[in-house]
Amino acid sequence: RYAFFSHAALDILPIIGFIPQIIHCHDWQTALVPIYLKTFYKDHETYKHIRTVYTVHNMEYQGRYSIDLTSELFGIDGEFSKYLEYQGDLNLMKGAIQTADTVTTVSPTYAEEIHQEDASKGLYHIIRENTYKVMGILNGIDVDSFDPASDPNIFVNFNSRTKGKKLENKRELEKMLGLEESDRPIIAIISRLVCHKGIDLVKDALEDILAKDVTLVILGTGDYHYEEFFKTMQNYYPNKLKAIIEFNGSLARKIYAGADMFLMPSRNEPCGLSQMMAARYGTVSIVRKVGGLADSIEDCGNGKGIGFTFYDYTTWELLHAIDRSLEKYNDKDEWNKIMLRCMKKDFSWDKSGEEYMKLYDFLLNN
Repeated sequence: RYAFFSHAALDILPIIGFIPQIIHCHDWQTALVPIYLKTFYKDHETYKHIRTVYTVHNMEYQGRYSIDLTSELFGIDGEFSKYLEYQGDLNLMKGAIQTADTVTTVSPTYAEEIHQEDASKGLYHIIRENTYKVMGILNGIDVDSFDPASDPNIFVNFNSRTKGKKLENKRELEKMLGLEESDRPIIAIISRLVCHKGIDLVKDALEDILAKDVTLVILGTGDYHYEEFFKTMQNYYPNKLKAIIEFNGSLARKIYAGADMFLMPSRNEPCGLSQMMAARYGTVSIVRKVGGLADSIEDCGNGKGIGFTFYDYTTWELLHAIDRSLEKYNDKDEWNKIMLRCMKKDFSWDKSGEEYMKLYDFLLNN
């Protein structure tokens, strides 16, 4: 399916009379475009000046197949098969990294991390060989959609000047979820319930978290044993833990608007968008300093940040970050300043778009 699509995307260009200067491809599904340009189309004058950008959203998903399919399915053989062959398999991401003019990741820190053996997921040597063309640009979000001033999904609309109305969203959220009305902060998790999202860390630290003066709200689906664990634990802490095991976009926005803190302790996170969405609603993130979380959430310790970060993947570090956030939460003047910085932070695509335009200009002029 994706091989056909990649071929068709290139074959149709002269037919429709549009020859792009740059083709920007994402992940293994379109990895064959730069590969085909360097193989099938390399001697075609029509395609000679097309430049390619290949963006890796997650190194874990590489498009690996049996080597037997190189010719049969992808139509590549002879001298060109070298682009696809890797460690006894056919690897589409490997081929795209080798053949694209520039390789980007979805955050600058992730671009650095994939130069490490563990984060490269088996492509360590390929990344190292092509390091000269690897860079990271942080993703943006749709700030018009995720806008508490106009979002139709939340209980009460508000903005940075009327952020006091956020409390009304909190009260309505507590009612909806059957939680007692309380002045203690709501910590939210909106995530796939899987290990690489740090859910194992939350599981191990859960009773210590709930021993603090907090309410924890979890929304998401994932591995069965995590789903069952949180559903069971809410029976023991009915007033402090609510686990909604479903995917619900509208409810997610209500939680962003009603929560005080957003917990995202990922083991790895190429970019992450939820922490940016949370900030738009004045919800302060507690994140592990990894990948795009490191690039988007500056720690409040310097008096300028918009969240609380930790580095070591341990329950102690996680709990310490939560304690720091609670200390600030109890200082209402300081907490309001942090909320305001969150809501004013520019997470739009305008900023990211400027970086991509600089990259495109560089490619066209070099």
